[in-house]
Amino acid sequence: MHRTHRRADAGKVQDVAQRGKSVPRDYIVKKLLQRYWRLTRALTLGAQGAIVDPEGRILLVRHTYQPGWRFPGGGVEKGETVTAALSRELEEEVGIEVTGEPQLFGVYSNAASFPNDHIVLFVVRGWHQERVPKPNYEIAEQRFFAPDDVPADTSAGTVRRLAEIFAGVPRSAIW
Repeated sequence: MHRTHRRADAGKVQDVAQRGKSVPRDYIVKKLLQRYWRLTRALTLGAQGAIVDPEGRILLVRHTYQPGWRFPGGGVEKGETVTAALSRELEEEVGIEVTGEPQLFGVYSNAASFPNDHIVLFVVRGWHQERVPKPNYEIAEQRFFAPDDVPADTSAGTVRRLAEIFAGVPRSAIW
């Protein structure tokens, strides 16, 4: 399976090169990092936060390196707890300080994006945002949306989680 996947990736790069176009740098970096992580980690783990404001709206971010709107969050570093990673990522990405206990909502397999990847999702209602960071190399934009009125290009996993959180749709184990 992995060999087939690698051949498909190589085919994409070769196809783009044959058409006289350059291969996007982000794509190459992503693939190199995935290969590195694959060699050095048996499992990757990310923490994401469904930040809910007092009006019941949800905070989503748009990254510079992947399409669509998503929950803020990121990878859990070696020796770091999942909640510490969540707090660190929320501060870094969206300037949010977690002031209450985040509610663990679910642990999801994200193998469609990366083999052995898992996402731990928390619902965060106790928080404070002193400042809204300016767009940067990682986060292009952040905004609050009504859960039933998110942008059309919101990631499929995010849309499913919103339905689970706000509409009572049964939870899935797959992101």
